[in-house]
Amino acid sequence: MNFHLLEQYLDSLNEEYGIPALDVIVTKDHETVYRHMVGHSDSEGKRPVSARDMYLMYSCTKVVTMTAMMQLIEAGKASLYDPVSRFLPEWEYMSVIDADWKSKPFDFSPTLREPAHFAKNRVRIIDCMSMTAGLTYDIRSEAIRALIEKKPDASTREVVAAIAKMPLLFEPGTRYHYSLGHDVIAAVIEAISGERFSDYLNRHIFQPLGITDLTCHMTEEQAARLSAIYSYQPDTKTMKYLGEDIPLFAITPNYESGGAALAGTAEAYSAVIEALANGGVGRNGSRILREESVMLFTRSVLTGEALGDFRVGRFLEYSYGLGVRVKMTDFIGQSPAGEFGWDGAAGAYAVVDPFNHVSVFYVEHILNFFEGYSVIHPRVRDLVYKGLAR
Repeated sequence: MNFHLLEQYLDSLNEEYGIPALDVIVTKDHETVYRHMVGHSDSEGKRPVSARDMYLMYSCTKVVTMTAMMQLIEAGKASLYDPVSRFLPEWEYMSVIDADWKSKPFDFSPTLREPAHFAKNRVRIIDCMSMTAGLTYDIRSEAIRALIEKKPDASTREVVAAIAKMPLLFEPGTRYHYSLGHDVIAAVIEAISGERFSDYLNRHIFQPLGITDLTCHMTEEQAARLSAIYSYQPDTKTMKYLGEDIPLFAITPNYESGGAALAGTAEAYSAVIEALANGGVGRNGSRILREESVMLFTRSVLTGEALGDFRVGRFLEYSYGLGVRVKMTDFIGQSPAGEFGWDGAAGAYAVVDPFNHVSVFYVEHILNFFEGYSVIHPRVRDLVYKGLAR
């Protein structure tokens, strides 16, 4: 193994894009084969990036939420094809807008007055996992706002019940639209387990793997270690330090988003995807999933029009599966077909390869930086595999 090309690339990112800080961890067969940190974790450039730095994982949370849901499925407490209403009664009677959602603007969200009809299909667990439920990502919908006005400290279950009041964009299971499906799954996990979502993650994933720095609720000590977060300014091609104005995905103080709640260190998050890359077993020998369950993540859910929906503006080598992107071909990019993972709004990027027992976690802390997804992430992926092959 020789990662000098990867290291040269990572070291060039500050000069090329102005990336202030980054951390990369590559594991294979329960061994950290590469770790590289670049830059400074404070806005003044005085504190070098360290292993103790905390990052907002945003949508990389989704991989952990899917792991939790798969634990319950393999335990026989739920099925991929169960209707959500089996666990959340508010989801029994759903409506679908009459209009063609594709004729609407990209950021369209229906109102309660939108002409709609009863859904013919039920919203299933697999639909929420695969973003085919017909939901939007509208965290300020009428139903949510009405709930918060009445109960500012509403729980995850209460907010998800409010989401169910809004019309769906399309018949469940028929198309793809990035949405709050993973947040619904967090509420399902609570209903099945009888535990708060964050407590479930701690008891069944983090504690077994010996993880202490991955959380839905940072302590004061952890918050003090939060790496400075920036927003990319495309007009000037500069990074704007956000200071204390950090956008958190928290609808209420008690809401725990299955799609975006986690914050943690690179090492803590890497420990989760390392376990997935090794058949569900962590470096300490603790099993969080059976290998058969992990391998379900390597399969696509989307076909036809739904697959076309997903690939708009994305890479042609990927589809979407059980809450994760799934690589569909060996011929584009260096990772194998079946590699899976996801990314986060501030640039975190997870790769899980259960065939070669490889995991890759790249993290930066920059919002609105789209070249991170289109250029940097695939380049990091390919250079990792080139390094592994040397």
